[in-house]
Amino acid sequence: MAVDRMTDFYELLGVSPDATDEEIKRAYRRRARELHPDANGGDPEAEAKFKEVSLAYEVLRDPERRARYDRFGPEGVFGSGSAGGGVSFDFEGGLSDLFEAFFGSMTGGSFRGRQHGAARGADAEISLRLEFAEAVFGAEKELSIRLPVRCETCHGSGARPGTQPVRCPDCQGTGEIRRVRQSLLGQMVTAVACSRCQGLGELTPTPCADCRGEGRRLEDRTFVVEVPPGVEDGSTLRLADRGPAGPRGGPNGSLFVHLSVIPDERFERVRDDLHTTLHIGMAQAALGTQVEVDTLDGPRAVQIEAGTQGGHVIRLRGAGVPHLRGRGRGDLFVHVLVDTPTDLSPRQEELLLELAAERGEEVIPPEAPGGGVFSRIRSALG
Repeated sequence: MAVDRMTDFYELLGVSPDATDEEIKRAYRRRARELHPDANGGDPEAEAKFKEVSLAYEVLRDPERRARYDRFGPEGVFGSGSAGGGVSFDFEGGLSDLFEAFFGSMTGGSFRGRQHGAARGADAEISLRLEFAEAVFGAEKELSIRLPVRCETCHGSGARPGTQPVRCPDCQGTGEIRRVRQSLLGQMVTAVACSRCQGLGELTPTPCADCRGEGRRLEDRTFVVEVPPGVEDGSTLRLADRGPAGPRGGPNGSLFVHLSVIPDERFERVRDDLHTTLHIGMAQAALGTQVEVDTLDGPRAVQIEAGTQGGHVIRLRGAGVPHLRGRGRGDLFVHVLVDTPTDLSPRQEELLLELAAERGEEVIPPEAPGGGVFSRIRSALG
């Protein structure tokens, strides 16, 4: 396309000559959205204007080109121009900035070509089963796994010892093939991984006999995993650089260790707190007592106050699970259950009847159907 020498790039973008870089970028985004061919049904005038606005932005976003433009106009940027008194422009080399202006830094990187070289190894997964106490206090566990590891014969290069990889003739060592095509925006450059060298940029004419040119081979590996205190069932440990080796000397991937914890029938875990149940008799609940409760650190004496009701909770601070991040431990909550006896002897039933009478509590008489031990004895003898 051509732009007339008298065209004012600042006017095209709708900014003043002293506009900041950020103001110019915002103005271009706004104008580009307004004039983009897709937003105007392919209108030729809008398309031409869109190219003019894009050209203006390409010039004004560059401090050096902008300075020349401010001093000499379009000729200061493009020289004497092309036939017809205009200047020609295409987007090759400026495409990344054009995409960035439209969409911002969506990818966090640049469109200026892909990184080439040995690829990172894939990630691997393995499961590890832990005892409850191991998850709480941490442990060192031995793991065995079969993984691709770096070939020691060729030191990961994939080439036979005494030889070296050579540059790929298709991509000239870049690891990518570039293609140029015409579009509404001008010339657009796309890059794809080189199919011959798989993006590595090099070939191995004489591959290593042990790894067949891969630079790695499968082996069984055993190593120790340090499980930190406080891990939970279903959590995952990420071991960086402990996964499969990358091809042709590429870095190792990560190994993800998925943890499963064997439950402890004595405790229920809720985050870093533990809950347990303590059964006591009704006489103990009424009169009070001292009992031993199982904790992760061993038996611990617990005082039961007189008149304790079923459902009462005793909190033992610091007897829970160590905090995975930070100091200290959670708590142990002891839930008290008062057991009602169901296998009373005649003497025990007699004592309870006396207690009920003393407290003025109404109970089912022993002679009533289903009324107690005496009733069952009479029925058996009758």
